[in-house]
Amino acid sequence: MTSSTPARATPFHCPYCGEEDLRPEDGAAWLCDACRRVFTVEFVGLRIPEVSR
Repeated sequence: MTSSTPARATPFHCPYCGEEDLRPEDGAAWLCDACRRVFTVEFVGLRIPEVSR
């Protein structure tokens, strides 16, 4: 990605109450319209199992 703004990870539901009515906030944060919590989502990486030989 060539943009200076990091890509925003898109959640499908609020991790606190489970509602799906989420709105983007400043930066990479999300606002849950139901419980009014603001949170971020961070992609850490993929875990690939080691192959034993």
